[in-house]
Amino acid sequence: MNPAKPAYVLDSYALLAYLNGEAGQTRIQEILTLALSDEVKVYLGMINLGEILYIVERRRGLTQAQRTLSLLESLPLTICDTTRALVLDAAHIKAGHTISYADAFVAALAQSENAIVVTGDPEFKFVTELVRIEWLQ
Repeated sequence: MNPAKPAYVLDSYALLAYLNGEAGQTRIQEILTLALSDEVKVYLGMINLGEILYIVERRRGLTQAQRTLSLLESLPLTICDTTRALVLDAAHIKAGHTISYADAFVAALAQSENAIVVTGDPEFKFVTELVRIEWLQ
């Protein structure tokens, strides 16, 4: 029996680092390359997609946010809709942990997909008992 492919959930921190050429960009590129060759699965939650887009629009304008959306949609990742189950799981995580609501969605998605969260966001230190974390450096 074949073991399941490794899976990753990228949070907004990770993808913004990738898009902006910041620390961690190389690791995100490695993960995306593995996804392109179908060696791993990579997920992005819809809530976190929205988070990335509002940050880009606020900093660089609507046109750049639209370009960013096109770029993200071209990457080898699965953009996951926000289901009722995910909302309830994220709410439960947020209720018990010092983490933003958007980050609670990352943790909930990682739990549902048995995936590793890839981030450099220090808030995730509060949920290390819930999900596996790969810290960007």
